[in-house]
Amino acid sequence: MTSKMRSEIAEQPAALRATLDSLLPRVGEVRALGERTRQLLFIARGTSDNAAVYGRYLIESRAGRLAALAAPSIATTYRRRLDLDGVLAVAISQSGRTEEIVETLAWASDCGAKTVGITNGGPDSPLAQAADLALCTLAGEEKAVPATKTYTTQLAALAVLALGLGAEVDEKDLQRVPDAVEGLIDAPGDLDAVVEGLADKHGAVVSARGLAFSTALETALKLKEACYLHAMGLSYADLLHGPIAVVDAETPALLLAAENSPTLAGTVALAERVVAAGAPAFTIGGGPALAAAGTASLNGPDLPEWVAPMGLIIPGQLLTEALARRLGVDPDAPRGLNKVTQTD
Repeated sequence: MTSKMRSEIAEQPAALRATLDSLLPRVGEVRALGERTRQLLFIARGTSDNAAVYGRYLIESRAGRLAALAAPSIATTYRRRLDLDGVLAVAISQSGRTEEIVETLAWASDCGAKTVGITNGGPDSPLAQAADLALCTLAGEEKAVPATKTYTTQLAALAVLALGLGAEVDEKDLQRVPDAVEGLIDAPGDLDAVVEGLADKHGAVVSARGLAFSTALETALKLKEACYLHAMGLSYADLLHGPIAVVDAETPALLLAAENSPTLAGTVALAERVVAAGAPAFTIGGGPALAAAGTASLNGPDLPEWVAPMGLIIPGQLLTEALARRLGVDPDAPRGLNKVTQTD
């Protein structure tokens, strides 16, 4: 029987096409709002927070603006007013109904920020209503608890945001994403080998750097929530500063990179080090160089680095769904989780 999660993974090319068709004509609106600002503040939790990490790297590396991740508790718990004049606050929520995120966006506005809401909840959602500009994704209803198509469409919305903020990129790269995602769904690589390599393990380290770091965090989150695997998402720079000591035969590494990324050489070197130490190194993306350095490999997208995370996450989603079923876990309804999470 096909899980809802697997069906929703397959819906991503259509969801991305619909979202891009809707949002690309709005680049001018983003530009007009962004002209009044100089830096960005991303507001999110969970999977949306991982999308925000992509947004931060994308804006800083391609648009040349300082960006940061907000601590919502400053607004909701400490209730501290900050000077946010000149800030573009970008709140990201799949449902658009997480009260903490909506409240923090309203706080940012009250502190002087211009505001953007990115949500799949539609223009009538509380988040969209609270924002100066709402970028609504068109992923359709998502029934499985682990987010898949709502996450990739969030990344697409963030790419549109970057275009509006003057990112030095080619819009045509973004238009290639749905086809690249479709190709990865059809041919993810050596999925069975990676599933079997993780099936008897209790933990793993998931690592990348730069724009792919968001994908490492999101893949680790998916493995934790749907497979109950103790997966740590780390920048490989942080990994090398001590946590690499936990990588061994029973704690494999899952390493990710875009094929044309300046972080690829370091990722390849890390895979070689892991294998030389006697531990498995499973890889996603990175082309032939990273595949050759690892134990078993999953394919990455044929896309430039700035849009590659929208494809790099696909093998991680497929791995999560297949590993959950291999372990006898229902990937659609992991224990203790709901589709909308409220936090104080």
